[in-house]
Amino acid sequence: MEREVLEFDVQFVGAGPAGLAGAIHLANLAAKQRETAAAAGATPLPELNIAVLEKSAEVGAHGISGAVMDPRALRELLPDYASQGCPIESEVTGDDVYILFERSAFRLPLVPPALQNHGNAVVSLGDLTRWLAKQAEDRGVLIATETPAQTPLLDGERVLGVRSGDKGVDKHGQRKPAFQPGADCLAKVTVLCEGPRGTLGKQLEERLGLTRDREPQVYATGVKELWEVPAGKAQKGRVLHTMNWPLPASTFGGGFIYGLSDSLWYVGFVTGLDARDPTSDPHGNLQRFKTHPLVSALLEGGKPLSYGAKAIPEGGWYAIPRLYADGLLLAGDTAGFLNGGRLKGIHLAIKSGMLAAEQVFDCLLANDFSAAKLAGYEKRVAESWAGAELKGMRNFHQAFDGGLWAALPRTGFQMIMGGLDPLGDHLKGHAGHERMAKLRDVHPGGKPAPLKADGKLTFDKLADVYLSGTLHEEDQPVHLLVADTSVCATKCREEYGNPCQHFCPASVYEMVPDPAKEGALKLQINASNCVHCKTCDIADPYQIITWVTPEGGGGPNYKRL
Repeated sequence: MEREVLEFDVQFVGAGPAGLAGAIHLANLAAKQRETAAAAGATPLPELNIAVLEKSAEVGAHGISGAVMDPRALRELLPDYASQGCPIESEVTGDDVYILFERSAFRLPLVPPALQNHGNAVVSLGDLTRWLAKQAEDRGVLIATETPAQTPLLDGERVLGVRSGDKGVDKHGQRKPAFQPGADCLAKVTVLCEGPRGTLGKQLEERLGLTRDREPQVYATGVKELWEVPAGKAQKGRVLHTMNWPLPASTFGGGFIYGLSDSLWYVGFVTGLDARDPTSDPHGNLQRFKTHPLVSALLEGGKPLSYGAKAIPEGGWYAIPRLYADGLLLAGDTAGFLNGGRLKGIHLAIKSGMLAAEQVFDCLLANDFSAAKLAGYEKRVAESWAGAELKGMRNFHQAFDGGLWAALPRTGFQMIMGGLDPLGDHLKGHAGHERMAKLRDVHPGGKPAPLKADGKLTFDKLADVYLSGTLHEEDQPVHLLVADTSVCATKCREEYGNPCQHFCPASVYEMVPDPAKEGALKLQINASNCVHCKTCDIADPYQIITWVTPEGGGGPNYKRL
């Protein structure tokens, strides 16, 4: 079919903090070069055509993070961000870290250095990216929403650009009257900033060998609610982190509560997707977390306003893929720029986008977009403060392989020794799904009873999906591709008890009676519930689920998350 061809000098895929920061920084560098060249009588760069492609209906609709932000990178990008109206909810006013037990809590007398947040800020990632998008547009950057990048365009191993998804295709794959083919978006350089386990990143990792000789990425899933409580019950700027309950000590993760104002709390929970238990449930862990006396007292008399979930790349420095290829750079969560020890990634995403922009700027000056020229980006990362920070936490997640209690002294040692672990300088990683144990080995008596939601403090997944604002065009192809659904009905049911029903935080996967076979079950995919967290693509023990971008504009509509 004929497709519209859009040509850009540089395109960033994903309007998150990495893509928007990269676009802003590149526009600033180009403007400064033209100004300097004009003053010196030299040849200026021509006006650049910079684009940011975003799958959501509006920038920020799919943006979610904890989020306590280290402002260091933002300060470098836009030194006057505060006076320009950057939406900071609150400066951090106090830190606490608790070890939770089922009915009690132990407050650490000293907050570990990695979790000290003096000078940081509580933010809504969605609001932050909306503001960054405005800064980019003021500099002439094109922000193309409802443009899901679905397929990489290659000439051999050179990335020419991306193809966006078609619109107006029905659930049977037939074109509807309003059919609109996706566009071929070509660029001299494409910078992937599409978040963790991105559609393009996953394809290119395999086709270009970007993860060869690297440790496998390991993920967690964070789920979060925004709560409104009576005025005075929340504490603006207060930051609480917890560990242990309701997780078993063998599972990585913990809870967080952040104060936006005197009446608003963020309350969330992070669950490692390398859990042994096939019934591990990130959403359920958040609900149980809220029943702890420490947490329920803070939420008393309140109600949730919004909900969301996302995967978090926790693998660290050694799990970062090769960051370049011909015509390609990786940044942000796509590249694994997250500090698991600090529970922070926004500042690293912004910095990675800026470093990518600096490398692209050098390529524009040299008119050379080869892999050899773009490889300088890896050196920039390694020599930056972002690289130093990541190297200082290079073995953090791996220390939790032996469980929480073994990890506490080991991670303390790492923080003193600049990332060196008592067991070595480069600990081997693992893909999380490989650690999932058989159901009978974890729960020989059968699955534990799920928490029954009360509709006041705790909620089922569908109630929270409603709060996420998620909406998809119902009559479109399912965007969750299962290579062989017979595995779900037979082997997976027997071995793991269909863990997709548990790890998905949005009730997308459901085993229902199969009318064709008495007593049998079949997989039902409720794709319209999907909040785009990618957990299924990551945690499926058989690795037969592939998440692809749905029709542009669909998905969650996060408010203030």
